[in-house]
Amino acid sequence: MSIFSDLAHQYIDGEWLAGNGSWDIIDVNPYNGEKLAAITVATVEQVDQAYRGAERAQREWAATSPYIRRAVLERALRITEEREKEIVEAMIDELGGTRPKAEYEVRLAMEFIRESLQLAVRPEGRILPSPVEGKENRVQRLPVGVVTVISPFNFPFLVTLKSVAPALALGNAVVVKPNQNAPVVGGGVIAKIFEDAGLPAGLLNVLVTDIAEIGDALLTHPVPKVISFAGSDRVGRHVGAVAARHFKRTVLELSGNSALVVLDDADLDYAVDAAVFSRFVYQGQVCMAANRILVDASVAEEFTEKFTARVRGLKTGDPHEADTHIGPLINSFQADALTALVDQAVKSGAQALVRGSTRGNLVEPTVLAGIPEDSPLLGQEIFGPVALLVVFDGEDEAVRLANATPYGLSGAVHTRDVERGVRFAQRIETGMIHVNDSTIGDEPLAAFGGEKASGLGRLNGEATVEAFTTQKWISVQHGRTAFPF
Repeated sequence: MSIFSDLAHQYIDGEWLAGNGSWDIIDVNPYNGEKLAAITVATVEQVDQAYRGAERAQREWAATSPYIRRAVLERALRITEEREKEIVEAMIDELGGTRPKAEYEVRLAMEFIRESLQLAVRPEGRILPSPVEGKENRVQRLPVGVVTVISPFNFPFLVTLKSVAPALALGNAVVVKPNQNAPVVGGGVIAKIFEDAGLPAGLLNVLVTDIAEIGDALLTHPVPKVISFAGSDRVGRHVGAVAARHFKRTVLELSGNSALVVLDDADLDYAVDAAVFSRFVYQGQVCMAANRILVDASVAEEFTEKFTARVRGLKTGDPHEADTHIGPLINSFQADALTALVDQAVKSGAQALVRGSTRGNLVEPTVLAGIPEDSPLLGQEIFGPVALLVVFDGEDEAVRLANATPYGLSGAVHTRDVERGVRFAQRIETGMIHVNDSTIGDEPLAAFGGEKASGLGRLNGEATVEAFTTQKWISVQHGRTAFPF
């Protein structure tokens, strides 16, 4: 199977189809510019076709034994394991991430499928007491119906599967719209895995399209009940507003501006390791990445020297090469915008301790310091290999600086005193924070999501059950209710 030639299509109601639109999305290798595929966009009519097929198939799927649903997921897991190397290669080509990043993404995605095996048989009903004599209250947990998954380009295989697999396990059908920069790894590959695993037609659909073609049809269509979206807060605000107007639930995983905080008693060598990874993994194109590295003044000089030395040693280049640390940004627009952002920061007074050059989509790492506290740069998400070093004086100032952002997705704090780290973490306004680790983490059982402008709702573990099911109260009166009239 050639992934890009075979899977660069729409997948609607169990059929691989061409889009009916009048223009193509071009899938390009961001490192060398090679054209991987051209996919004609899906139309509003095809959106309706996907949703109607999902609605029809879901009714029977919801009535299917959860053990049968689990068996399909077991086969999907085995197929993913068998195709792991092929998926990794496709991921490097389509996303420009390094091999370790691609391998990590596929392995973690498989962990989420494993957890979904258990979700298939986890939802339980409850019998609740009633103050009414003779009454029994039964509360059932049921699938919501059809779930829409809109996924990003940076971790498309993982982020898509962490909604798709549990939604299917819980008895739902799914319609996926992958990011235009990852239509195959984030869409076609996943559809093929489940098709080969024996998932009945209609339960998983993939629509490669764009708002320019379909407008808000994915959000306003009457069939889907839950929208699971991962992407920027700008788009997320629109998704949330439109969904709310149509009484649809949302799970929104949005932008971040995480701080990695180095306290005065930190293990500096280890903190440097964590900071370099947290800022520069996948070229910094990660919502949980450490945009800001906050360092206590008492250790700032030593930390800065070690950190900048490590950053200068990072190799930027071909992501297929084993010793490459930083590959290309996803497209030329992002590369040019990031370069302009750094130029403006330096003109505004920031000091470039490390200044990387830009060659096409390859942007070498940059480290900026001396940024004025009122600079907008400190409050925004930077989706690229640019680290901001900020010196603070004492824990209270560190807390204030860490919270001085509209976002609240992730974070980290480094200290030799674990309980001090926990106390510090409790003061940070964020959905996730890690003591003596990276800002980047995702696990199948731990609730994942942000505060403030970083999103709404949670996924993973019990939070996923809550996201993709609804509750129904059925009461039974075994006696006779005494009515007042």
